[in-house]
Amino acid sequence: MAESAHSQTADAHAAGGTRRDFLVITGNALLGIGAVAAAWPLISSMNPARDVLAAGAPIDVDLSSLQPGQQILVLWRSRPIFIVHRTPAELKKLQDPQDISLLRDPDSNVLQQPPYVKNWHRSIKPEYLVLVGICTHLGCIPEFMPQPGGSLGPAWLGGYFCPCHGSRYDLSGRVFSGVPAPYNLPVPPHHFVSGTTVRIGENPTTSPFDFDSIEQI
Repeated sequence: MAESAHSQTADAHAAGGTRRDFLVITGNALLGIGAVAAAWPLISSMNPARDVLAAGAPIDVDLSSLQPGQQILVLWRSRPIFIVHRTPAELKKLQDPQDISLLRDPDSNVLQQPPYVKNWHRSIKPEYLVLVGICTHLGCIPEFMPQPGGSLGPAWLGGYFCPCHGSRYDLSGRVFSGVPAPYNLPVPPHHFVSGTTVRIGENPTTSPFDFDSIEQI
């Protein structure tokens, strides 16, 4: 009988402890929610506005460590941006009449770039190429394959190869004839704020170019 009374007392203490624990946890949780709610206007004010995010705020990229022949990838407007430091030999090859004859739009007549890069190297500084890395066929991401030949055979001149359906581009992003992709790779708005820092998403002050006006992104 004494054991039964002791058991009932222990159960009562346990139940009381459980209720107290629950009340403490609930109270702490409510305090935590209140603190977050109070801080939210400050946290929200520290984030970019939705219209800024949608517009794609410009980004600065330091190219000082990018070696000739190398490529880096950054994101702008949630799109992959290829930046390549082309070698003198690669630039010379872009002007080879035999190679140019294989291109669909060698003079970049289709609006796939700002007017200030409508030239044979499709860039502001010949050595630095800036491209939107999205194939103009079905939106795949082409592979950077700058070396001629290799696994693509002796006819490969070096550039970009899209493994999805075989589209090919040279090292200016100009599309070859006879492949599924209809257009050159797009060039985004950009300009250099210093000798080795490029700002992507912003035109030079002399150009009002609208990126949304290009033929295909």
